[in-house]
Amino acid sequence: MRKTIKILALAAAVGLSGAGAAQSADEPMPTIVLVHGAFAGSSSWNGVIEELEKDRFHVIAVANPLRGVASDGAAVSAVVKSLKGPVILVGHSYGGAVITEAANGNANVKALVYVSAFAPETGETSLGLTEKFPGSTLGDTLAPPVALSNGVTDLYIEQSKFPQQFAADVPTEQARLMAVTQRPVAQAALTEPSGVAAWKAVPSYWIYGTADRNIPPAAMEFMANRAKSRATVAIDGASHVVMVSHPKQVASLIRDAASAK
Repeated sequence: MRKTIKILALAAAVGLSGAGAAQSADEPMPTIVLVHGAFAGSSSWNGVIEELEKDRFHVIAVANPLRGVASDGAAVSAVVKSLKGPVILVGHSYGGAVITEAANGNANVKALVYVSAFAPETGETSLGLTEKFPGSTLGDTLAPPVALSNGVTDLYIEQSKFPQQFAADVPTEQARLMAVTQRPVAQAALTEPSGVAAWKAVPSYWIYGTADRNIPPAAMEFMANRAKSRATVAIDGASHVVMVSHPKQVASLIRDAASAK
């Protein structure tokens, strides 16, 4: 049965469910594969990794190439194929489109966890989903595009605008460092149509902030409902990088996905 959890700012500081990650003797613990999104990197998962490792999960934070949905999905899929036992795929932002692609053909993927993320239907694009609902201010904060010699155009967020746009609820100095170390996304990746929507066959879980300025919260609520999310958590006042500002809550939802039957 699908459940929706609304969390106020005070309650969010406490954490979510106390569901453990205990597995039966004949059922191995899933490997948690974390996939970052555009303008971020694998280190954006550090707080979540610390929480999951307390429960002795094996965690892999994949370096998402950020070049295109199909190619990025293939890169993550290769990691999944190399793993024995069940896998929980977790994607942030554009990384949600990537895990939607990567899960296809991998029967060991037990669940998809979308963290302030896109979950495209077949043929949809990340940009199209952003524009489906009002509220995103990302376009106004982008730096001049960087044209590479291979014809690819890279996008960055202006460093001075990054903290408020991307990480408004993260300490200022930490957000500033995130701005300096941000990974660019290929512009074409945001307009590349998605392949088969894996969330139609694989259980999904959702968590996002109500103050997200990159992806409209209404868009994420729409995608969660469409995917028949098993659990949807909306953290009041949280920014786009909810895994950085609220790692305990993100880890709690991942544990729920890992322990579900």
